[in-house]
Amino acid sequence: MKTLLKIISFTGLALTIVPSILIFKGVIAMKTNYLLMSIGFVLWFASAPFWMTTKSPEEEEKHES
Repeated sequence: MKTLLKIISFTGLALTIVPSILIFKGVIAMKTNYLLMSIGFVLWFASAPFWMTTKSPEEEEKHES
């Protein structure tokens, strides 16, 4: 499950970076850029917090024993 969330969030991250490069090179229109970046924004912020959590020191001690 965590791997799937990582794939989804990195896809979202790519959708926020790649359209900027494509608009700079003149490959896509501005409207398409807005759409792709909005989708990427939602994907990244909806999926990344679930796998980017940090464990407290107490939780790490429980998992080590």
